Formats: sequence, C-alpha cells, structure tokens
Amino acid sequence: MPYINLKLVGKLTREQKESIVKDFADTLLRVAGKPKSSTYIVIDEVNGENWAQGDKLLG
Repeated sequence: MPYINLKLVGKLTREQKESIVKDFADTLLRVAGKPKSSTYIVIDEVNGENWAQGDKLLG
C-alpha cells in the first residue's frame, strides 16, 4: 500500500490537487505496478509562517 504525503507552503486549487494525485497514482501504477485503489495520498497545505528555510520563515 503506497502512501504519499505532500507538504507545501500555500494553497492549491481543487483542479491542481486532482492533477497532482492523478499523476502520482499513474506513476506508481506504471513504475511499481501498484494499483490506484491501494494508493493513498495526503496533501498538507502549510501556512508559510509555520515553515522555515534555515532561520527564515517563508511567510
């Protein structure tokens, strides 16, 4: 059972999320033979003030 957890700063539209999960699931099916029905994907949209690069907050 593949599990993907995508974390990113900011918001995505529903259409962007649909495209991302389709591409991830298609890739796992094509490359690893994992059926889409057993693939789980979680998208975490993080506020920039909760994410830092080095000593700088991104938001």
